[in-house]
Amino acid sequence: MLTLASKLKKEDGGKTGRASGASDSTHRVSIRDRLLTKEVAELEANLPSTCKASFPDEDKLHHFQLAVSPDEGYYQSGRFQFEIDVPEAYNMVPPKVRCLTRIWHPNITENGEICLSLLREHSIDGTGWAPTRTLKDVVWGLNSLFTDLLNFDDPLNIDAAEHHLRDKSSRPPLALTAAQDLCTRSFMGWACMA
Repeated sequence: MLTLASKLKKEDGGKTGRASGASDSTHRVSIRDRLLTKEVAELEANLPSTCKASFPDEDKLHHFQLAVSPDEGYYQSGRFQFEIDVPEAYNMVPPKVRCLTRIWHPNITENGEICLSLLREHSIDGTGWAPTRTLKDVVWGLNSLFTDLLNFDDPLNIDAAEHHLRDKSSRPPLALTAAQDLCTRSFMGWACMA
């Protein structure tokens, strides 16, 4: 993160010599990176205790992973990996998020697609993405998918939700057993629970 911040300062110093024909996409990347420099610092200061963010390349704050280890609820003791990519048009569009851990969850498909309202670019009910949202909102939202935002009534993974509604007594073991079984087999190269 410090490397990117110093690069941005150098770019600011040479701003007056910038050609008038500079591409719009270059400008957007610069805006995104400036926002991310601030937002990542805020995120690190306000990260939930059940989450850990990792940046494989410190110069690319727009690509990182998040590990969520719920300490309560059906998914307690699990470790779930998410990949977060922030597009060039950020903050006008939401980050792209994918769950890397195969999981039996009503709001996450087995392919890693996630149903979280704030990740919707367009939303009828007004709960989707807005430029006022930040990475902190995304991380807190992903963390909450395992507790208070766990939604069996409006599922993305209908089979997981129907199973829960049919047999509510099996839900705690089901959540972990399915994930552990899938990870034990390292099915399709998905990340596993710790």
